[in-house]
Amino acid sequence: MRSVVLGALLLAATVGTSGCVTPSIPIPPPDPARMTFEVTTDNNGAITAARFSYPAEENYKGGVVYVYNRTTGEGVIKAVNADGSIGPTQSLAATLNNQIQITVENADQTQTVGTCVLLKEGAPSSYCP
Repeated sequence: MRSVVLGALLLAATVGTSGCVTPSIPIPPPDPARMTFEVTTDNNGAITAARFSYPAEENYKGGVVYVYNRTTGEGVIKAVNADGSIGPTQSLAATLNNQIQITVENADQTQTVGTCVLLKEGAPSSYCP
C-alpha cells in the first residue's frame, strides 16, 4: 500500500511540474515592408528627423518598442498602442541611411525581437549591413 501511495505522489508531482515547461510561440520581428518613417527635412530637402509607425500586430499588444539610431547613438522608448500598433513615436534626430534598430519587447518581457533598417522616407527597403 505504501508503494502505491508513494508512486501516486511521484506521478502527481511529475505531472504538476511538467505543465510549467511549455514553450512560448515566438513573436514576429518588425517587417520593414510594414514600417513607415515620417521624416522632417531642412530647406535643402535633407532628412533631419524621423518618426516611426507600424500597423497593429496582435503579438505586440502590451509591449514596449525601442527605436534606436545606431548611427547617432540616440533613441526613443514608447509603449505599444492598445491595438498593437506602434507610434507615431517622438521625433528622432536622423539623416538619410542612418541605421535604425526597431526592437519590440512583449508584454511579459519574455521575448524581444528586432530589425535594423537604413532610414529613408516611407517604408525602408534595406537592412543594416
